[in-house]
Amino acid sequence: MTEKTIYSNRYKGYVLLVLTGVYTFNFIDRQILVILQESIKAELGLSDTQLGLLTGLTFALFYVTLGIPIARMADRSNRRNIVAWSLGIWSLMTAVSGLATNFVQLLLARVGVGIGEAGGSPPSHSIISDYFPPEKRATALSVYSTGIYIGILFGYLAGGWIDEFFGWRTAFFVIGLPGLAYALLLLFTVKEPVKGQSDKSAEIEETSFIEVFKILFSKRTFVYVSLACGLHTFTVYGVGNWFAPFLARVHGMSIGTIGTWMGLTVGFGGIIGTFAGGYLADRYGSKNVKMYLLIPVIAGIAVIPFSIAQFFHGNSTFVLVMHFFTALLTALYLGPSIAVTHNLVNAKMRALASAVLFFFLNLIGLGLGPLTIGFLSDMLAPTYGAESLRYAFCFTFIPSAIALVLFYMASNHYEDDIDDTVKG
Repeated sequence: MTEKTIYSNRYKGYVLLVLTGVYTFNFIDRQILVILQESIKAELGLSDTQLGLLTGLTFALFYVTLGIPIARMADRSNRRNIVAWSLGIWSLMTAVSGLATNFVQLLLARVGVGIGEAGGSPPSHSIISDYFPPEKRATALSVYSTGIYIGILFGYLAGGWIDEFFGWRTAFFVIGLPGLAYALLLLFTVKEPVKGQSDKSAEIEETSFIEVFKILFSKRTFVYVSLACGLHTFTVYGVGNWFAPFLARVHGMSIGTIGTWMGLTVGFGGIIGTFAGGYLADRYGSKNVKMYLLIPVIAGIAVIPFSIAQFFHGNSTFVLVMHFFTALLTALYLGPSIAVTHNLVNAKMRALASAVLFFFLNLIGLGLGPLTIGFLSDMLAPTYGAESLRYAFCFTFIPSAIALVLFYMASNHYEDDIDDTVKG
């Protein structure tokens, strides 16, 4: 076995900061289309269903399909290099999106973004789990996951105002190109840690691709968590990817104003919620491991009145305040869910385990959420006109309720599944 290296807490913090930056670029480039879609729709003459494909299913299919083999490669090779190359590819393809003149060209550019981003998160999760021990893992992974909302914050702010003053094409160029330089920073300043660096076990045996799947799906905790995450993010992406058009159509807000307020509400709400989820899981999970999975249940129940208010209240300011609390509460699930998944497998399975988790999360959530809401909006438009999105959003309460039940079921099996992992 390769000798483990002792890293200072300061360097661990630096690595976590850099990888969080990578994830920030990931979501800036992934979600920039969300804030630009009304302008793109007007210029290219697209339907809501087509926009749902662009912001969801098209990206998700390539992201989740390629994510699994890339993660398997990451479990056996240099993860830092994979993340750096992936960042360079998706940043370039984001910039290329600004050259599209029709639906097909923009769809192909988004496919390129999805291909690049497939190599981002699972290897990064694995690196972080090697730098941080199990008792600090949920917090570290939650810090990393704040990159989602930091990216949304900057993407919505910059994208909205660039679109308003210079057009949506310029926004793609300005947002995409800086990631190429950041990829070099990652490549030359972050060290690849030994797999199992922060685990107590000595030797970690190689496990076949099929065996990893057998191990994951033999654990009811993982089965329930992966499905719960997928259904939960169906709502997160289904509502989140259509909330900017909702504010424009129903509340008459301009793109620049929407970008500012959605950047602030979703950005800061999500950052607080994501960090809080991991912190609370590590704090209370040390006494009762069920809390890792009960925290998303508690948050999911608490968010219901805020969700209803943001859909149906007539005052724009009040709706944005409700959206802040909705973003905060719906973000608590991610850090605990990734940490639970990693705690169920050994270090040489973690990138693949994350990829399988993200397969469900992104295929169900990102792939089907925006597409379904866009389709329902088109179907309801003859009856409700500009308010069709308001009623399409109501469908999301069904998958959200099922997700809560699944998280609760997972909590009842987690302790036994951890014991089986330790014994194995």
